[in-house]
Amino acid sequence: MVEKTEVIGREEEKEILNGFFSSNNAEFMAVYGRRRVGKTYLIRKFFGKKSCCFFNSTGIYKESLKHQILAFTKEIGRAFLHGTELKVKSNWFDTFELLTEIIEKQVSKGKKIVLFFDEFPWMVTPRSSLLQVLDHYWNQRWSQNRNIKLIICGSAASWIIANIIHHKGGLHNRLTKTILLEPMNLKESKKLLHSMGIKLNQKQVVQIYMATGGIPYYLSQIPQGLSATQAIEKLAFSKNGLFLDEFDKLYASLFKDVAIYINIIKTIAAKRYGMSQTELFQKLKKTSKGGTIVKKLKELEEASFIISFKPYQNKRKGVYYKVIDEYTLFYFYWIEPIKTTLLKKGLRKGYWDKIRGTSGWKSWAGYAFEALCYKHLHQIAEALELNPAALPSTWQHIPQKGLEDQGAQIDLLFDRDDEAITICEIKYTSSPFAVDKECARKLEQKLSAFEKRTKTSKQLFLALISANGLKETMYSEEMVDEVVTLKDLFAF
Repeated sequence: MVEKTEVIGREEEKEILNGFFSSNNAEFMAVYGRRRVGKTYLIRKFFGKKSCCFFNSTGIYKESLKHQILAFTKEIGRAFLHGTELKVKSNWFDTFELLTEIIEKQVSKGKKIVLFFDEFPWMVTPRSSLLQVLDHYWNQRWSQNRNIKLIICGSAASWIIANIIHHKGGLHNRLTKTILLEPMNLKESKKLLHSMGIKLNQKQVVQIYMATGGIPYYLSQIPQGLSATQAIEKLAFSKNGLFLDEFDKLYASLFKDVAIYINIIKTIAAKRYGMSQTELFQKLKKTSKGGTIVKKLKELEEASFIISFKPYQNKRKGVYYKVIDEYTLFYFYWIEPIKTTLLKKGLRKGYWDKIRGTSGWKSWAGYAFEALCYKHLHQIAEALELNPAALPSTWQHIPQKGLEDQGAQIDLLFDRDDEAITICEIKYTSSPFAVDKECARKLEQKLSAFEKRTKTSKQLFLALISANGLKETMYSEEMVDEVVTLKDLFAF
């Protein structure tokens, strides 16, 4: 594997960091995003090339106050005093005072100081008063020094949002910059793989993305010289595959009472086109007043595992939820049902290749490709030449029991401001998608149901988002107005 020497992609984030560092004022930034998304790598690589004093201390998962302060103090010695052993204080107030005194004495005037507190939520142990101490030192000391640049970082997105970004005490409105680091898009993922010497084409990268979700750490584990099928098998279906125990680690590192969160997301994942909040509460045996469930749903959304949405013209029916994390979907579909077997002895070589093309594989691939498309709405809108006012949404009609009325589901639509709506049909097939007579009939029925139920007077256009393009037929010429291909999804 070729070792990366620079940050791939992340152009918008690097621009924010440049402004943060070059500012002539004290700066306070919050960086958050799910585990393995590359937060630490981005910060360390970016500031490692800058002329500054870079202090980086990382919280230790489920450790005591004593050990958190010990680790923090050791980093003070390494960053500012060439590794000198310092006397460890018993509380955060004295520890921050030690840090402040050393900064003032040891750092030459004009030298910029970057304080990077990584996995900060893990540092905040019960009754440690760390938040209050941070509040005090930022407001009373550090914010007065224009050379100090403070970065608070964590994978527990909901904790960072509640306790740093929306802090109701002295840190309220003190942040000067915020970065939500999301998974890489397709173009960035391909570029990252290429930087490691893995020269896969767009189709192969999409297959990997549908299992990894553009998470840099997962991509960094792809072996050189393997196809997407072989790489996925190695990650997921070998005895020591990364994906075997990653699921438990991922959720446990982000949430307390992790079983409840897993139950929620597993329930939502069972519905490909999303689940209403009402139905979710019923399945979880909760009422619509289940505030704790609503809070957990918000936390899952903040961690980029699910999205919430209101289907087109269905606002009265409330909020729907849909799983968009590709690794989670992959785990529920393929790993969890056979995890015991995998942990004990693994499977025969060629397992993933063998089940490719089965009905179960096709179902998962369609679901995963839809999740991928929801992460690339901007690219889709650009390919369709829609302006920013075009609002993405979904739509479904579920007929009442006992009626002959047919239901209909629209994967994605764009409600435009030019008296038109673009209806998108998302298809993942191994060859160019062909619109035959039966498919054309279903598409016509879907458009007719949409027009009838929404009572829209807008012009309807049908766009096909296809992983492998469109095979022209007499029906496609009549039905399909535009086609979005992988080339468009990889555009930027």
